[in-house]
Amino acid sequence: MTPAQKLARRIRDARRERIALVAFLTAGYPSKQRFASDLLEIASAADVVEIGVPFTDPMADGVTVQRSSYEALKQGVTLPWILEELRRLPEKPRAELVFMGYYNPMLAYGLDALARDAAAAGISGFIVPDLPVEESGPFEEALGRQGLAMIRMVTPVTPEARLQAVCRDAQGFIYAVSMTGTTGGSVGGEGGVPQAVCDYLDRVRALSPVPVCAGFGIRRHEQVRALAPHVDGVVVGSAIVEAMEKGESTAGLLRRLRGEA
Repeated sequence: MTPAQKLARRIRDARRERIALVAFLTAGYPSKQRFASDLLEIASAADVVEIGVPFTDPMADGVTVQRSSYEALKQGVTLPWILEELRRLPEKPRAELVFMGYYNPMLAYGLDALARDAAAAGISGFIVPDLPVEESGPFEEALGRQGLAMIRMVTPVTPEARLQAVCRDAQGFIYAVSMTGTTGGSVGGEGGVPQAVCDYLDRVRALSPVPVCAGFGIRRHEQVRALAPHVDGVVVGSAIVEAMEKGESTAGLLRRLRGEA
């Protein structure tokens, strides 16, 4: 079984009992020295951990994740450093691991070398928000040679034909952006999840051969509960970064989102 297949299976296995949790952290934030322990804590409560690779222009991210990215860069966090830290982890994370990052650092590293080194470090797939499907062939081929997933993103305004094409070739899981804009908001505001969002997620799920996870704006258990009939998992990002900044337990936050605490 390839890493991409293991990623999809992990989400499906979790979904048999509850909604899966995909948890984001920016590598090296708030402290390089704490990266390994922060990762392992989050992985103890999540099904998948999305490791953010810091970048100077994180276009898809809101203020909270941008701040974490800039601070990590100031500490000297780089893609090679992250890979080395993953190889040196004192124990294997309980969750599947994926990278979320922007294309320039990956291209500079070398696509084949990155795919090989990422697989060796325990990564199952990549999310690259600024890499259009039409330009992703070389990287997707490099990942495919290592059995890694190119995880695609769709949005509420993705045209139907494009949505069908993305779902047809999906690997690992589909990242279904739950609202337009950047990360860090709250889907549905303080009210419930809008019916239009639920309808959109149902449409994606009907088309996708792999699990569908909703992201952007997931902060409260009520949102997770409302989304549960429509997706296989949810992605939690800015809320985790904020908890880390306050010194709060990230595992505790994830358990609360699941309604366990």
